[in-house]
Amino acid sequence: MAELRGSAAAKEIQEQIIKRLEEYKNSGDYPGRVPRLGIVRVGKRQDDIAYENGAVKRIRSLGMEAEVFEYPEDISNERFLKEFKSVNDNKTIDGILLFSPLPASLDERKILDILNPEKDLDGLTLFNQARLYRGEECGFVPCTADAVIQILKHAGVELTGKNVAVVGRSPVIGKPVSMLLSCEDATVTMCHSKTKDLKDICRRADIVVAAVGRPRMIDEGYISEGCIVIDVGINVDPDGNICGDVDYDSVSTKASLITPVPGGVGSVTTTILASHLLDAAIKGAGR
Repeated sequence: MAELRGSAAAKEIQEQIIKRLEEYKNSGDYPGRVPRLGIVRVGKRQDDIAYENGAVKRIRSLGMEAEVFEYPEDISNERFLKEFKSVNDNKTIDGILLFSPLPASLDERKILDILNPEKDLDGLTLFNQARLYRGEECGFVPCTADAVIQILKHAGVELTGKNVAVVGRSPVIGKPVSMLLSCEDATVTMCHSKTKDLKDICRRADIVVAAVGRPRMIDEGYISEGCIVIDVGINVDPDGNICGDVDYDSVSTKASLITPVPGGVGSVTTTILASHLLDAAIKGAGR
C-alpha cells in the first residue's frame, strides 16, 4: 500500500497560482486589490467548518483574501435571500463558496438561481452544471470533484478504460466526479443508498471513490486487492476526530493507493478553490 497524499499535487497547483497572481497584478486588468472570496455558511455543521477553516487558510497563504458570511440555521428564507443577494452583488467579492445542502427551510433552488455563474466557484448553478455536462472547460466544476481527478493524474494513474465505482450521487461530488471520470474515458458506476450488491460492485472496480458522507463506511469488504481508493469524506466521529468515509486501517491492507483523511483530497480541494477564485478575478466577475 502507498499513501496517496494530496500535498504534491496541491504544491504544483499552488506554484501555478502564485505565478498567475503575480502576472495578474502586473496586468492592465488588475483593479488594485487582490482576489477576494466570500464564503456563505448557514448553521454550524462541523464538516463545513473544517473545510471552511482549511479554505480560508489556503486562500490567505496564497496572497488572496477570504471573508466568511455566517448565518443562523433558523434564518428565514426571505432574510437569507436578501443577505445572499447582497454578497452576490458585492463588486469586491470575486468568487463565492456556498455550503450546500442548505437547511430544508430555505429554497435552495431559488438561491442558486440568484448566484452569478461567473462567481460560482463550486459549480452549483445550472449554468455551470450544463457546461460540465457538455464537456466545456470554460465553466467552474465542483472543486472536490476536480481534486479527485487532479490527485489521480498527479499520481500517474491511467484512467482510460478503468472501472470506477463512485459511492455517492450528490450534485457537488458524486455526480460531477462521475462525469469528469467519464470524460477521462473511464467506465463509471455511480452507486447510492439503493444500489443492490454494493459491495460486489466495489470489489469489481479498479478505483473506488468514496463520497457517501458516512464515517468509515467503506471497509475491507468493499475492496479488492490492489484497488485504488479515493476517500472524499470529511466527517467528525463521536470523539471529535476528523475521519473519512473509508475505514483507513482495514482498507489500507488491500489497496495499492489510498488517500488519507485529513491530508488527501481536502488539501487539493482548497487549492483548486483558490485557483478558481483567481480565474474569476481575472475574468472580472467582481467588477
